[in-house]
Formats: sequence, structure tokens, C-alpha cells
Amino acid sequence: MKQTMLIIDDDTAVLASCQRIFTEEQFEVTTTTNPIEGLELATRRQYTVILCDWQMPELDGMDVVAKLETHAPESAVVMISGYPSVDRATEAMKRGAMDYLPKPFTPEEISATVAKAITGKLTREKKALGRFEKMLEKFPTQSLDDKGPKIIAETVAQTVGVAKATSPWFSLFVLGVMAGAYIGFGGLFSATVTFDMDPSMGLGLKKMITGATFSIGLMLVVIAGAELFTGNNLMVSSVITGRVTWRTVLAKWGLVYTANFIGSILLALLFYFSGLWKTGDSALGAAAVKTAYAKVNLDFGEAFVRAIGCNWMVCLAVWMALAARQTISKIFAIFFPIMGFVAIGFEHCIANMYFIPVGIFLSRWAGLAPEGVDITTITWGAFLMKNLIPVTIGNTIGGVVFVGLGYWGAYLRPSS
Repeated sequence: MKQTMLIIDDDTAVLASCQRIFTEEQFEVTTTTNPIEGLELATRRQYTVILCDWQMPELDGMDVVAKLETHAPESAVVMISGYPSVDRATEAMKRGAMDYLPKPFTPEEISATVAKAITGKLTREKKALGRFEKMLEKFPTQSLDDKGPKIIAETVAQTVGVAKATSPWFSLFVLGVMAGAYIGFGGLFSATVTFDMDPSMGLGLKKMITGATFSIGLMLVVIAGAELFTGNNLMVSSVITGRVTWRTVLAKWGLVYTANFIGSILLALLFYFSGLWKTGDSALGAAAVKTAYAKVNLDFGEAFVRAIGCNWMVCLAVWMALAARQTISKIFAIFFPIMGFVAIGFEHCIANMYFIPVGIFLSRWAGLAPEGVDITTITWGAFLMKNLIPVTIGNTIGGVVFVGLGYWGAYLRPSS
């Protein structure tokens, strides 16, 4: 008899990834993003195994597990979550879950966990004694320890990249708009904090504080959830390992890039019409114009090379965040590389989609012309030709070659 599986998770990327993994393993898979609907499905039909997310908007995963113990007592229930906690995971095991697995996970990890849960369910008389012991054994070695580079390389190639490539177009577009705005928030926050810093504090300290505050942008992208073009350059490892095609990846890159631009422009307009640029007798707005002026007057080659270094560090920040199990660990994993690339002076194409349009709006519509700034050079044409094109190319090379292909070559390249 064919094994059946029900997956309850509000993350469509996880649903798509798990459905692909277990369909290949000959499971008949049913998915839903609604926990209430999931309970109804479990009541109407018997499933061999049920994967249930921890945190969902309609109903807490803990309550779902408790109800499944009554509604679907024959099913092996596995809880999955991106925010592991020993106490709550132990409670879930007590309420009926056979096992627990933190996100992100590799296909091998989720397959092994499901197989173990099914085996444990078949020996039901040992279940009560085994739950707590399994949980204690799992957390010190798997749930709370950060993943090593090789595991992250496998996760990116086999799970993360594939999930992004197979995600619905509309979902990617919405998340892309959010990411553009989130990076813009980082730019706005950093400018607001540093625009009036005393010059006596030194340029180096100002750049470091700028980078520290700007890092909130990628934290929002990674932890809150959004799709950022530069981070998605890591999808190249899924192409090289044959999981997805170049055509699919390039199409999704184009969609996310466009959505990032829309989100950045939305925030730039929000900043302009809010009047916040008038802070400090319009000194904040003048600082924004100066930033845009400096960026559109970069040499093409300089912008290109600075962009390579930028996305090398941005993708490393995303890479290390994937290694981290806890939210606070993800914050620190993101904080230092992002602070570093900003303090060094590297160029990020999505950040510049916010910085330069803000300068254009303020110089054209508000008439801000700081001393020493030729605002006639701050144009859409200069933005495109002298900054966005070279920086986008450089960012792509930095993420694809130095991180995506680099770790593929180190850990995933087939041996001769």
C-alpha cells in the first residue's frame, strides 16, 4: 500500500520542497498552508505521516499537534520549525509528535526523520518512553548546534535553491518588493543616524556606524522573510548540481530584481513625501543628495570591482545565517559581514536603487543642491549607466563565482 503524507506549513517554499522530496520517494503527498484545513484533512483521511510547522498565523502548531493526537492517532507526526526551543519541542513530543526537525534541513535530514518517525509509530508501545529521550538526544547534536559549511552547501543546492526556483511567481514578486523596501529601510536608518555626526569622530568610525545600522536591512530580509536578488545569486549551486535549469533561475532572478526595484522606489517616495528629509534644517536630505552624487560619479570600473566585493560579503552573510539555528545567531551572522562591506565602501545594486532615486527626487522636486554638488549629474541615465549596470554585474559575479561556485567546488563537485 502506498504511503501517504500530509504537510501543514504556511511557507510555500517548504511545501514545494518537501512535496518534491517525498513524491520522489513514492509518497502520495497532500499539502496545505492552513492548519485548520489540515486538521479537517487529517480527520477525513488516514495519513502515514504528517509534517506540521511550528508557528502558523491561524493556529499554533502546538495546538495542531495536540488535536492530531485525537483526530489522527494512527499518523506519525513530525514537527518542523525555523525557531527551535528545547522546552516547546519537548512539550510537542509530550503532546504526540514523534519527532522534531529544525529548519533549514537537507533532503537527507527530513527523509531520515520521517523514516524514523514512521518506525517509531509502528512500535507504539515504546512511544511514551521514547519521546523525551529522542528529544534530549537530538537537541545537543543537531538542533542547537550550527551547521557546518558542507551541510550548508548541500542545503543551498538541494533545498533552498530548488524551493526558490519552484516558488509561485506572485509570491516571489511580493517578497521581492518587501526585500527592496527592507534594504531601503537599512539605508534610511543608517543615513538618519550618521548624517550629522561630528567630523572630529573620524571617517572610519562614521563608516562603521553606517554599516552597523545598515545591517538591519538584511536582517529583515533573512529573518522576517523576503526575496533579495543579490542573496538569490546562491541559487547557482542548484543549477550546477542539476536540480534546476539556468532558464528557470534567470527568470526568477529577473522577477526578483524588478520587484526589488519597485520596493526600493516605494520607500524612496515614502521618505520624500514624509518630509523627514527636512530633519536638521534639511541636512538629512542634503546628505542623501551627496550620497547619490558620489555614486553616479563613480568610475565604471571602480563601481564594478566594488560590487564584486560587496556581494561576496552579502552572500557570506546569508550563508552564515543559514548555518545558524537560533534567531540571535542569525542576527550576529548577518551583522558583521554587512557592517564590513558598508564600512569598506563596497557597492550594492539594491541599496543603490534606494540611495540614488532619493537623491534624484530631492534634487529635482525639492531643489536641494548642497555646496560642491553638481545636481545636473544626478539623473536616471547616470543612475543606470554609471552605477546600476556595473554594480549589478559585479554583484552577480561576487555572489555566483566567489560564494556559490566556490563552495560548490569545495564540497559538492563530483570527484574524478
